[in-house]
Amino acid sequence: GRAITKRLVDDGARVCILEPDAKAGKDAVDEYGARVRFERGSVANEADVRRAIAQAVKWGGGLDGAINNAGIANPKAGPTEKLSLAAWNKVLGVNLTGAFLVAKHAIKHLRRSRGVIVNLSSTRAQQSEPNTIAYSATKGGIEALTHSLAVSLGPEIRVVGIAPGLVKTDFASYLVDNFGERLAGELPLNRLGAPPDIANLPTFLASDAASWITGEPYVIAG
Repeated sequence: GRAITKRLVDDGARVCILEPDAKAGKDAVDEYGARVRFERGSVANEADVRRAIAQAVKWGGGLDGAINNAGIANPKAGPTEKLSLAAWNKVLGVNLTGAFLVAKHAIKHLRRSRGVIVNLSSTRAQQSEPNTIAYSATKGGIEALTHSLAVSLGPEIRVVGIAPGLVKTDFASYLVDNFGERLAGELPLNRLGAPPDIANLPTFLASDAASWITGEPYVIAG
């Protein structure tokens, strides 16, 4: 998310971040300057999403795109029969319901601008590690949400997806630290992803250069 923000700012955009971690949000504003606005909140909370989008529209004078990148996972969730309903619902709330809520409240603004929604899923939508039930289910849901929104909102709004493989971020540190070398060795390009590898594609898909692209998930996985 931070790398995507930087790339968008470098390309001349203004970006409003919705993020529950106040330190992370303020650090991004401090580093990237006046072209970034931070709203503290969770995508799983409809009131937070409604407020953040309203503030973004007021600040920016409109809305050209929405990028759904929020995600949580528990790599130590354990076997399915021991996964609590609360843990399942927490992952669904952020990863899948959050993307729905952002789309829901952005639609009226994006219709005016003929804008774009970009949804980040994962290669885990198609191929999973054991005991990643909730996470993998949400990423499959994101891909279905992408094509469903595309046919529901076109032609005024395009909706595109990106499915990253394993990327070296704090979010993926458990997998990177414990399995990264083995997983990198299985890839044709023989390395894990870095945040800029992912950040380049959302800016293209959100631009007029991608004006005939909608409904599809694009895999970036080495």
